[in-house]
Amino acid sequence: MKTITAQEIKRRGISAVDEKLKNGPVHIIKNNKLKYVVMDEKIYSELIAEQEASYTARLKQAMEEVNNADVISFESTEDLLNAIDSVDE
Repeated sequence: MKTITAQEIKRRGISAVDEKLKNGPVHIIKNNKLKYVVMDEKIYSELIAEQEASYTARLKQAMEEVNNADVISFESTEDLLNAIDSVDE
């Protein structure tokens, strides 16, 4: 991923970012740290759509498990934590 400093953007304006965006998303460095990512709107929209599709798929799977009674219930949080601990062993 390409990088550009915040100082360079201040000096050159948005055209400096536009130039870098031709090769994909751009990290913006501020105070010597990666701080922001700028990307093309199309790529951003695709990422959001994939995230929503993934969320929907996970939700559908969880609902199917509930509807099929394929879930485990615990009386308390402590019981749940003990069950989790026993899986790790």
